[in-house]
Amino acid sequence: MSIVSLININVLNNPAPFNAPYKFEITFECLEQLKQDLEWKLTYVGSSTSFEHDQELDSLLVGPVPVGINKFVFEADPPSPDLIPVSELVSVTVILLSCSYNGKEFVRVGYYVNNEYDTEELRENPPSKVAVDHIVRNVLAEKPRVTRFNIVWDNEGPEEEFPPEQPEADNAADDEEQYGAEDEDDEDEDGDEEAEEEDEDVEMEDPDAKSAAIEEGEEDIENSEDEDEELDDAPPLVPFMQHV
Repeated sequence: MSIVSLININVLNNPAPFNAPYKFEITFECLEQLKQDLEWKLTYVGSSTSFEHDQELDSLLVGPVPVGINKFVFEADPPSPDLIPVSELVSVTVILLSCSYNGKEFVRVGYYVNNEYDTEELRENPPSKVAVDHIVRNVLAEKPRVTRFNIVWDNEGPEEEFPPEQPEADNAADDEEQYGAEDEDDEDEDGDEEAEEEDEDVEMEDPDAKSAAIEEGEEDIENSEDEDEELDDAPPLVPFMQHV
């Protein structure tokens, strides 16, 4: 169970100029006292095809965190346009707001962001050189994508991942010899029956049927290899979903 639960996020300045800072009003609930601070981070995805253009816009430590419902405003710097491919400055991208505890991320919220020019004239006839001062961003705040991860909190430990001890079962008498004897008797009986069946099969076996079965098996293997190749040619994931 997560000790910290995200309740609500409000994007305060939206839409806004491309060069304006991001502002989020974040509300969360803490169920128990935490020994360390929470780390909030905002990442701008600069390209849909490569992680190399991701920019960490800002990070913030929040603490000490009291038990109950908490609210604060997280403000982050805008991305640097020089680190974004020119072809993706005026397009749709993604921002990722995440929170970690003790170096472990436990929640991530992704938003689509639409970057476009602020006038109809520039949208219909974009300049050869991108005019960053005329780009307006619009965060699709109504449709966030929330991903949660299980982490170890202060009141948990690795030992809780194992099943509980069962002293009654551990101290019970060993009945391996009893079951072993029964299994041996069953195996002897099964062996006699199988021997009789084999003798009958030798007389009834058809060589042509055996060769036909082998050929049919070879065809099945070939078909399975073709299916694997088709799976390897499947289309890649939708852009940005690898980030979110």
